[in-house]
Amino acid sequence: MVKRGLFVGRFQPVHNGHIKALEFVFSQVDEVIIGIGSAQASHTLKNPFTTSERMEMLIRALNEANLNDKRYYLIPLPDINFNAIWATYVVSMVPRFDVVFTGNSLVAQLFREKGYEVIVQPMFRKDILSATEIRKRMVEGQPWEELVPKSVAEFIREIKGCERIKMLATNLEKNEKELQAPIRIPEF
Repeated sequence: MVKRGLFVGRFQPVHNGHIKALEFVFSQVDEVIIGIGSAQASHTLKNPFTTSERMEMLIRALNEANLNDKRYYLIPLPDINFNAIWATYVVSMVPRFDVVFTGNSLVAQLFREKGYEVIVQPMFRKDILSATEIRKRMVEGQPWEELVPKSVAEFIREIKGCERIKMLATNLEKNEKELQAPIRIPEF
């Protein structure tokens, strides 16, 4: 029987730590479900990239890491903001899986409560290999490309991702909550 693992992340953007973690996950199971969290969110400082852009980054990065011969599924997972039922929600959104891989203690706890085996995957240079650090460097014009796979850096340049993030960080967009609010057309 095929052993299938679940790995969930926001991938805002995909970075070298994600790929190292996925290399570990692929070494443990036959197939991997990669859940793309906060799938509904984009064009904010915390979530600047769309789901389709993050999928493209993952496909390119997995190809670059020679993980394209492995079986994986990319599944968008919109937020529900209800921790008590989040694991049940994820189970309803993805194919069957046997084990959860995570470095997040809340995710581990929620799936353990549902009876799933949880493996805490090794973390790789979490001090700098974090999407938050990468986005910060983009805003400040500091080097960030060495923290992501080459294919991801190329893709971010193709879509003008740094320019988007810098625009989102301007004073015109001080309050990120405004970006997530529905657009209202004024009534006359």
